[in-house]
Amino acid sequence: MDLIEVETKESMSREAAAARLHALADMLAKDNNVEFERGGLRITVHVPDEVHLKVEFELGDDGSELEVELTW
Repeated sequence: MDLIEVETKESMSREAAAARLHALADMLAKDNNVEFERGGLRITVHVPDEVHLKVEFELGDDGSELEVELTW
């Protein structure tokens, strides 16, 4: 299968970012699928019961970054 990659970057309030993360967490908690919708295209991804979680935080003079990654 070819690689399908959906990536977005946008500025939003801290509260809006938290709401987006919360919605993703809700999908992970109640279903075995997560859905992404971009430009009229809906992608449903099956997520197994066990995943690998990586959390990375970088603090720099020019800004900070929090990266959360799930793999399976």
